[in-house]
Amino acid sequence: MKKEELIKVLYECVATCNSCADACLDESMNMSNCIRLDNVCATTCNALAEVLSTNFKEVSGLINYCFFVCQQCEKECEKHDMIHCKECAETCKKCAQACQEYLQGHE
Repeated sequence: MKKEELIKVLYECVATCNSCADACLDESMNMSNCIRLDNVCATTCNALAEVLSTNFKEVSGLINYCFFVCQQCEKECEKHDMIHCKECAETCKKCAQACQEYLQGHE
């Protein structure tokens, strides 16, 4: 996977997680854990996208952390039936896979 492709997937994950967190605020049940993970995931993906936009080479640790956070966010969102959570889980899964593919191609 090319760096530019990963950056695109990362920004898609940022937008989806932010949207999910915002929609969770309107739910009647306590969605605090989902919102928290959405926020951490969006922040992590955004940070990784920004670092990848530079020529800095030592990014594997951040990519691994992003992979981990995306997996955690996916698991949390899969627990909920709301469409915004289902969409977020799918986007986080795609992002985690993209991180993994990028690492495998750049080891």
